[in-house]
Amino acid sequence: MSTADTTLGDLTRRQLHNLCRVVGMDRTDPLRLLGEVLGAARDRPLSRPPLWPSDIADDATPIEYSVQVDDGGGRHLRILAETLPAAPGPAANLRAAQHLVTALAERYDLALDQLRAVEDLFSPEEPQGRFSWWFSFIFDADGRPRFKIYFNPDVRGADHAGEVVREAFNRLGLDGAHPTVVDYALRREADRLTFFALDLDNSPQSRVKLYVSQHDACVDDVERAASAVPGIDRYQVGDFCRTLAPGVERFPGRPLVSSYSFVEGDREKPSNYSIYLPLRDYVPDDSVARVRVRQHLRRHRIDPAMLDEVIGALTDRDLAARAGLLAHVSVRLSPDQTGTTIYASSEAYAGTAPEN
Repeated sequence: MSTADTTLGDLTRRQLHNLCRVVGMDRTDPLRLLGEVLGAARDRPLSRPPLWPSDIADDATPIEYSVQVDDGGGRHLRILAETLPAAPGPAANLRAAQHLVTALAERYDLALDQLRAVEDLFSPEEPQGRFSWWFSFIFDADGRPRFKIYFNPDVRGADHAGEVVREAFNRLGLDGAHPTVVDYALRREADRLTFFALDLDNSPQSRVKLYVSQHDACVDDVERAASAVPGIDRYQVGDFCRTLAPGVERFPGRPLVSSYSFVEGDREKPSNYSIYLPLRDYVPDDSVARVRVRQHLRRHRIDPAMLDEVIGALTDRDLAARAGLLAHVSVRLSPDQTGTTIYASSEAYAGTAPEN
């Protein structure tokens, strides 16, 4: 097959095949789900522009990979994706996502009670914002998937995001969650609701998550956000930021993102906190990003060779050519466990671009 004939499906299937080998897991379900979630974008040649300007990745690729590593060494592979119909548009994309949920629910016996409780809030006739619904597939070593769905709080307009999220929490029996997030992470005019997410399983650890973009934030702002979770060391957040972006006191580019997870039994206080740092905005190129991520991994007693395996699974390009392959890094903090996730771009459409 010539380079001109390579499709998005060809490239991402090869990359995912390699990542499954890195994590040491069966490829059957990951590759099958990849083809389904890409929808009409799967067979589009990369010589043509993206089918839709997806906000999943900087270059409009509707997919992103990540590898989560627990401090104990366990690895998990994740795909974040936006499914697209042949004639994409805000309403058509939402319908395609709803149809995909129906198909997956039948095959994997998904738990949809929480989704059905809030679905109408995030399904207006004329969706607004950059997306409506996204999907995350998380794979353990056996290759079996767990599912998560992301909703856009701005789907009814940015002015209504707060009331939409508050109502969603209330319907899920988490009446105190929204005030907590407001107190700790929505304190400044530059703080914005970004994602509302649900795990689609019946586990007691099934999460309701809320993400807040903290534009032009300093380390003190995200340490304050982390302190909403009882029993964690908020100052680990500052250490994380200073390791990956040394010398940066305020983050004026792509924003830091704080997220909270609420599980069964939580009423007001979340069970864990995660900080997401958009690394590609705070390094000159990916070779520098690699050095900094390796340093972070060593500090958490994680073998940094894993990072090079992930990079090699996706590309053989010169890392010093530009930034963007290592898109962002997160650390998850809870009273009894921490973990790191590395998010990587497929760079299907030439990689990163400046934020608008």
